[in-house]
Amino acid sequence: MSKSATREDEDIDEEEEESGPIPIAKLETQGISAAIVKKLLEAGFHTVESVAYSTIKALVKVRGITENKAEQLLKASSELVDLGFSTASEIQQERAEIVHLSTGSTELDKLLAGGIESSSITEIFGEFRTGKTQICHQLCVTCQLPYEQGGGEGKALYIDTEGTFRPERLMSIAERYGLDGNDVLDNVSVARAYNSDHQSKLLFNACAMMTEERYALLIVDSATALYRTDYSGRGELAARQMHLAKFLRTLQRIADEFDVAVVITNQVVAQVDGGAMFVSDPKKPIGGHIMAHASTTRLSLRKGKGECRVCKVYDSPMLPEAEALFAINSDGIGEPKD
Repeated sequence: MSKSATREDEDIDEEEEESGPIPIAKLETQGISAAIVKKLLEAGFHTVESVAYSTIKALVKVRGITENKAEQLLKASSELVDLGFSTASEIQQERAEIVHLSTGSTELDKLLAGGIESSSITEIFGEFRTGKTQICHQLCVTCQLPYEQGGGEGKALYIDTEGTFRPERLMSIAERYGLDGNDVLDNVSVARAYNSDHQSKLLFNACAMMTEERYALLIVDSATALYRTDYSGRGELAARQMHLAKFLRTLQRIADEFDVAVVITNQVVAQVDGGAMFVSDPKKPIGGHIMAHASTTRLSLRKGKGECRVCKVYDSPMLPEAEALFAINSDGIGEPKD
């Protein structure tokens, strides 16, 4: 092999390393001791980005890290991670690399300008039997497809809080795309969350897994169900919202660090105040403003005729407010049948 070819291979390897999250061990090249790096790992910091995005307050909670050491860590991580301004042109180039995961429905993909977007949080809310969990199952399969087929060429992580995950559903969807069902199941990691604290701890496990392998999708179905039972009454509302805000902030950090599509489902509650009589649909998503501000794109689902469902863009920084019809078929999400 020629020297020029070897250099090209090395350049490609360097580009691949730079494109993904930076391993926490890289901090050692900035003068951080291996002992401190080990403590960070034990505390759930697996990438340089996770340190760079943290506050001094968060870092000093790690055993053995003082305020001075936290400042050194932030300075060292900022040498490796760009935290300054970028031009709009540079951001446009970065967004050109965004991956869109197909929902299985042509009309729904068209509504979402290609599908579910990576590096952001997409919230799907609606009543029971509107297709929230079905879309999640569909995405677990499509995220494994090649990019040119609307996939993300990666694995899926699924945090199930309601016990509604069904591997049999993935098998039938996999058959539609000509995929081996057992391979599809092996590429989906599922954890059952039993309380809101456990739900948050599972995100630290997710970060550790994402540093080892390529994941394209993280699902939390549902993000709010456990909060409704763990916290009750107005007396615990502030504590609930604070806990929920931290959980959602961690989700956004994961989306930024690992370039994954984060999908969360949400329940709705009946609006019983005086304004309900002036609204065509008196149901609203729970979580309040905390949930509204954390989600990049919010999708509202409602029932249609038979197996048909209606998806509406409820809030988005880019997508116009519009609706699309889709159906829940035996082989997954697809087009309504005449």
